Amino acid sequence: MIDDITTREIALKNIIQKAGNLALQHFKSRRQGDFTLKGQQDFLTEADALVEEYIRDALFNQFPHDGLFGEETGGSVETPSLWVVDPIDGTANFARGIEHFCVSIAFVHRGITHLGAIYNPASNELYRVRRGRYVTKNDQPIRVSNMQSMASATIELGWSNRLSIQTFLDITNSLLQTGVNIRRGASGALGLAWVAEGRTDGYVEQHMQAWDCLAGLLMVEEAGGRIGKFPKSHDEIVNGGPIIATTNALADAISKASSIELRAY
Repeated sequence: MIDDITTREIALKNIIQKAGNLALQHFKSRRQGDFTLKGQQDFLTEADALVEEYIRDALFNQFPHDGLFGEETGGSVETPSLWVVDPIDGTANFARGIEHFCVSIAFVHRGITHLGAIYNPASNELYRVRRGRYVTKNDQPIRVSNMQSMASATIELGWSNRLSIQTFLDITNSLLQTGVNIRRGASGALGLAWVAEGRTDGYVEQHMQAWDCLAGLLMVEEAGGRIGKFPKSHDEIVNGGPIIATTNALADAISKASSIELRAY
């Protein structure tokens, strides 16, 4: 039983907008080269930590018994009610002055995502979802595309340094053989939101962390699309996993080409 989901829903909208505006202030004032690298193509900016700190403080102030699992500060997934936070997804874009980045927050209870929000403050696009109720962009309902043909479809393919280059190339080749157009936007959370609103027809990534994908996966599901099996349990959230999100008609073909299983309904 979830206590006070509506209160959390209202708080989420307010917190993510303020967090996004904080990120945007840093984006506009950044200096060229003002970032560090955590690893290969893994960018970190000062804004990441500051935005996550704001989100953590704001959530704990209102919901002190909830847990928080964030990209920058980590945390535990042991509490049944859990906020999963990416303060800036698309950090490489952010660091290089590209206006394709976002804040992503999901609320999970016992392994099931009930709320999600993704906000790109540079374009002022706010995606929100509540399980069984709605999925919207700037408060207008959205829906996955009705694309029927792989030869006319556009799929976003995410890259993970947790897998070999050859694995990525094999998946790329397999998808291209179906006739799809492949794009890469370098923000997995926005990539999933774009599937939910029909801007693209699918998103595939062999390994994604929960903070990048939980909000977007619920959006695709509530927008009438298909998603994969991650996360199978609350505990699995900490590990990340393979991600697929597609429009219905293309789901089986994209699943086969990517070797990622779909969730059964």
